[in-house]
Amino acid sequence: MYSLSHSMKTMNRRYSVLLSVFICQVYTMLAQDCPSRQDLQNSIQQAHKLLSSQEASYLQSLRTLRKKLNLLHDSVARLPAKPKNLSCPELESPVNGRKLGKAVLLGHEVHFLCDPGYELQGSDTRRCEDSLSWSGQQPVCRVFVNVMNTSPASASPVLHQPKCSLVQGTTHCTCEPGFRISGRENRVCTDIDECKLFHNGQAGRLCVYACVNTAGGYRCSCPAGYNLTRDGRSCRDVDECGSRQNDCRPDQLCINTYGGFQCVSVECPPIRDATYVKTSPTRCERNPCAVDSRTCSRAPISVSHHHLSVVSGLSAPRVVFRMSAVRMVGDALRFAVLGGRGRRYFTVQRADGLTGELLLTRPVPGPNTLDLQLEMSELERGELLGRYITKITVFVSPYGF
Repeated sequence: MYSLSHSMKTMNRRYSVLLSVFICQVYTMLAQDCPSRQDLQNSIQQAHKLLSSQEASYLQSLRTLRKKLNLLHDSVARLPAKPKNLSCPELESPVNGRKLGKAVLLGHEVHFLCDPGYELQGSDTRRCEDSLSWSGQQPVCRVFVNVMNTSPASASPVLHQPKCSLVQGTTHCTCEPGFRISGRENRVCTDIDECKLFHNGQAGRLCVYACVNTAGGYRCSCPAGYNLTRDGRSCRDVDECGSRQNDCRPDQLCINTYGGFQCVSVECPPIRDATYVKTSPTRCERNPCAVDSRTCSRAPISVSHHHLSVVSGLSAPRVVFRMSAVRMVGDALRFAVLGGRGRRYFTVQRADGLTGELLLTRPVPGPNTLDLQLEMSELERGELLGRYITKITVFVSPYGF
């Protein structure tokens, strides 16, 4: 504190001298004589008072800041020690299923899916709570009984006693909704199996996928990878990619399919005398070729990857993909379908001068995975100027919805 005060006093003396010179200069500019000694002393005393008040205010501000820092330090010291391990215990994957997500820290979620042929019972999503325990219940994958709008043949009929009343000497018996009178003398109410009764009615099946008969009614269910919609009979695909219910690596693409998802790795093609660089997650472009490299110049200028998800038995014919040139280079464009396991289901047609369309020619039964290549070539008087390849992968669902 002494050094600060001493510095302030030294500065005061310097400012006094500068102030005297300044006052004299002002008077000189105004064509007046330099003030008397007494006037200078009065001015300097006033400046001393002003600087002293500023010094006192500055020192008071420093003291206040020091007090606040001490209070803050004491408050932090009294805070409880932060637990070192803010995580929940590890969760096991269900038998005949899998767990999506590895993080077990506070606030993180873990998702569960069952293998085809199994349905999940329990919580499909569990969250690490503040109590460092998981929300929900441990899921279990049970064998899914696909009744397909029928009830098990071995199930015993559900019987109820009817409600009977005597009206004018005649006994009248009624059953609750979902039951009908049967048995001798109509004294038994038997459950109506709506799944069998309305299997293929005029209004369509009761359920899009599976109908399960219950006592006095029925319920619809969906396969793994789908949720039941609000109408209680239709199934809506779960977007595992958008909801992060997938286990794809960071270097992979997550492709949502009907009833599941696919983890896809996109690599640039190894072509002799040509090198490629990935310009987007789904596109590779050729580096400039050597002047005398004919092999490189005939290699594709770009190789793109496109992924399609379709339901089983999708109606045909229909256009499923379009490939276009930004502008015409040369005097002609040519589109063609190259080899692949799905070539027999597709053909190519021209939409206009710059666009080719990939046409699905017949329904594809699922589950299936098809691949093919669509080529666009630029020509000048029949000579090849450049080629562009789009590799198309089609994921066909096991289901028609």
